[in-house]
Amino acid sequence: MKAYRVSGIAPFGSVRNKFSLDLPADSKADAEHMAYSIIGSRHKAKRRVIDIESVDEIDPRTSTEPKILHVFREQIAAAGGPIAPAAEEE
Repeated sequence: MKAYRVSGIAPFGSVRNKFSLDLPADSKADAEHMAYSIIGSRHKAKRRVIDIESVDEIDPRTSTEPKILHVFREQIAAAGGPIAPAAEEE
């Protein structure tokens, strides 16, 4: 199992917006299928109107998605914990 980031454009109501999902999957095709399933389920969008631009493998430590952190928790702990995003200056 690997972590993938799927990004693209989909209709959310009456407008088309960009989206990005971090998903655990066995292959790029599985990650793409899961993205279609999630977007279609949440927003009633058909597969033909969802444009997936990229499916990239990512390091699970860089994700803030709870599902990724749960699936890869042992691997993240063994590698020294999550890689924190840069803190914003106030």
